[in-house]
Amino acid sequence: MEKIKRFVADFGLPRVIIAVYLLGLFSMAPVVDVSLFGALSDTFIRIGMNGIMVLALVPMIQSGCGLNFGLSLGVIAGLLGATFSIEMGYVGIWGFSFAIIASQVVGAIFGLGYGALLNRVKGGEMMIATYVGFSSVMIMSIAWLCLPFTSPVMIWGYGGEGLRTTVSVEGFWRHILDDFLAIQIGNFKFPTGTILFLLLVSFIVWAFFHLKIGTAMTAVGSNPSYARASGININRMRATSVVISTMLGAMGIIVYEQSFGFIQLYDGPLYMAFPAVAAILIGGAGVNKASLANVFIGVALYQGILAMTPLIFNAVLKLDMSDVIRIIVSNGMILYALTRKIKVLK
Repeated sequence: MEKIKRFVADFGLPRVIIAVYLLGLFSMAPVVDVSLFGALSDTFIRIGMNGIMVLALVPMIQSGCGLNFGLSLGVIAGLLGATFSIEMGYVGIWGFSFAIIASQVVGAIFGLGYGALLNRVKGGEMMIATYVGFSSVMIMSIAWLCLPFTSPVMIWGYGGEGLRTTVSVEGFWRHILDDFLAIQIGNFKFPTGTILFLLLVSFIVWAFFHLKIGTAMTAVGSNPSYARASGININRMRATSVVISTMLGAMGIIVYEQSFGFIQLYDGPLYMAFPAVAAILIGGAGVNKASLANVFIGVALYQGILAMTPLIFNAVLKLDMSDVIRIIVSNGMILYALTRKIKVLK
């Protein structure tokens, strides 16, 4: 009994409740004629799709810049990289690689400006980041209509200019990671390539925080006075963390798109930061401390519930309410996570 109490105390009661709820949903799947293997497959694919965008929050949290509500800026960098790749006509692994490289260049440029701005508003980073995210999406909504793209796959057919709201990556690099070494058994598919890519990027982030620069970044977030006394340039560390976070966000959306099959422009990135923030908070991260364990636990719980709840409720109610239930569950978990953040701040 003591071991159970200690485990609950260490893991956190809310996360235990969420995990038990998720296990309950998986247990109900065979009872209500929902394919358990199909549900597991959906969950793994969602974890791979969203994992890097949750991981992108870690650098800014560790450096004391708080939760990156401006993740949409990184997402826009990724969208630019993806559209550049399609405009150039690259397909397969070359197209995907070009999209990643282009997104990293654009993400680094965006991150430098974003980091300089956040260094000027210390103490109000999360509020300013939210405005940066929303305003950048609105500015880009105009830019998508004006940028000189010419690929017939992307531009509006009747006007001959401006990008479509949704661009398919079918025929370019759709499922390029999902299908790599994929394990297919019946209707169960394990997206080996996407999961391996997530693990590789996570390892690079883990290794970075064990280097001298990563340790200095963590020191800035944990104890700025000690970091300053040690000769660490606090503004440079904070700016570096913002650049890395923006670049990871850009990479994350391309991984998401190759699984999803579409590039969503205009207001598509508007609310993409909130599920990522909710996932890492559910995983146990605070506003000044986060780990890879928080990322993996959070994304597994959040995406698992988001995948399973509509399936089970639809099967029980015999109605197709997937979108409604998904919105209720998603916003409910975001509300819980942000409420939990406020408690930490107090």
